[in-house]
Amino acid sequence: MLLEKGLVLRSTGSWYEVRDARDGHIWQCRLKGKFKNLGLKVTNPIAVGDRVRFEIEDENQNFGIIHEIVPRDNYVIRSSVHKTAHAHLLAANVDQAILIATLIFPRTSLGFIDRFLVAIESFRIPGVLVFNKQDLLNDEIKDFQNELMELYESLGYRCLTTNAIDEEGVQELKDLLKGKVSLFSGHSGVGKSTLVNAISPGLTIKTQEVSTFANKGVHTTTFAEMFELEKDTFLIDSPGIKELGLADMKPEEISHYFPEMRELLNKCRFNNCQHINEPGCAVKSAVEDGGIAFSRYESYLSMVGGGDNRK
Repeated sequence: MLLEKGLVLRSTGSWYEVRDARDGHIWQCRLKGKFKNLGLKVTNPIAVGDRVRFEIEDENQNFGIIHEIVPRDNYVIRSSVHKTAHAHLLAANVDQAILIATLIFPRTSLGFIDRFLVAIESFRIPGVLVFNKQDLLNDEIKDFQNELMELYESLGYRCLTTNAIDEEGVQELKDLLKGKVSLFSGHSGVGKSTLVNAISPGLTIKTQEVSTFANKGVHTTTFAEMFELEKDTFLIDSPGIKELGLADMKPEEISHYFPEMRELLNKCRFNNCQHINEPGCAVKSAVEDGGIAFSRYESYLSMVGGGDNRK
């Protein structure tokens, strides 16, 4: 039996759109029998970005059967809406994860930004922060934004500013995407789809105005989708997410995914230091001395204590 190589572009539950490696033809594929979830407690066995091997079932109808998942380089999960004990596999084989954030209309909280960064650190995926809607910011908010960008860049995260309406920063973002598989995330209403359409007008991804009621957007994306912007350049547009990959993370692991804390862990008096109220804690000392931003430490405490930083 001859198996084709393919890339999963979309999933609608039981059917998958697979782009073959030969000429980029799109096939509608289903799974061959039951698939093991590779040791993951997830609701879906295959994700957008997965590389698969499939059999052509009906050439005229463009039907195929997926037989095998090629081992993943990495993956991104989020908590499942329906099954609390399971996670939902959002994407696989991602080169970078990009969070679109806005400091006004709607406001992306620092807690949410930090939760996103901790999650992708745990997946070993480089993170990028894009601050959108620059046209809405006054001088005071811009100064605050500059401080934030300085903080996150000092931690190793690339930061960009954009305004999708007049294409400010769009070319810089486009250059950042070139030759990579990039996961786009962000709350509904931050202008994610408008930015994607500015980067590649031919895609015409649905956009949704921010509702003035509660200052929140309405979700427009139900499933993650992968788009080819140009040769070897792919973008995964994910649903407006509230919870990324902290579901299975133990409290004692969380500090390992804060770069500024990670380098101090062997300097605490106790090996199992939680960095909350233990004596001789290097992390707490760094917070007091200004070496670790208080906003980041607050986010850490919220995650360890199970607080809600998802807004």
